[in-house]
Amino acid sequence: MLIYGKQPVFYAIERHRERIKTLYLAKEVEKKEYGQLMKMGFEIKRIPENAAQSMVKGGNHQGYIAEISQIVPYAAPFLKKCEFIVILSSVTDMGNMGSLVRSAYALGVDALVITGIREPNLEALIRTSSGAVLDLPIVVIHNIHDVMHELKQSGFTLYGATLDGQNIRELTCDGKRVLILGSEGDGLSGRVEKGLDFGVSIPMAHDFDSLNVGVAGAILMERMR
Repeated sequence: MLIYGKQPVFYAIERHRERIKTLYLAKEVEKKEYGQLMKMGFEIKRIPENAAQSMVKGGNHQGYIAEISQIVPYAAPFLKKCEFIVILSSVTDMGNMGSLVRSAYALGVDALVITGIREPNLEALIRTSSGAVLDLPIVVIHNIHDVMHELKQSGFTLYGATLDGQNIRELTCDGKRVLILGSEGDGLSGRVEKGLDFGVSIPMAHDFDSLNVGVAGAILMERMR
């Protein structure tokens, strides 16, 4: 799989160099930087700009493209070993997903579950998460109700972000817990809400009604960790 852009590529170089097969450079780099890259143990190829643009299909590569080993999502049984899990229910915007992955990794979430998407674009998720998805365990389960049932049976408390939920400041969230976040347009479905132990919300000032799911998710994760 290919990743591109200076930040995700250098994240992979610094933390996961063993995953890198080939680094493609489409820009001139200083001799010192090139010398350091040569010592990393992976192949380096210089390519022209037009070849780089073709590889990333017009994306903003910033001169750095890397071929890395495929990300393999974790199997569902891994979740039973976790304490704090975030589930995305039909969140499809890749920018929001990347933001949530970064927040989850930074705020101590043990695993993130993607539901409602059979084959998420993990290459794009590496880019939008600035590489954090290489470190945060990801599980892909199409049917959210299956994973909710399994986790509840395993002793997890299920919290979901809802507009009329309890004030997150007034809840103590400890033990094995799950935060479920819905799509920005539709939120959580009625069936998902019925399966929750608690609906939670963030109190707003100035009669504001909602936040971007990436922002709201980060606030809720911080309150629940």
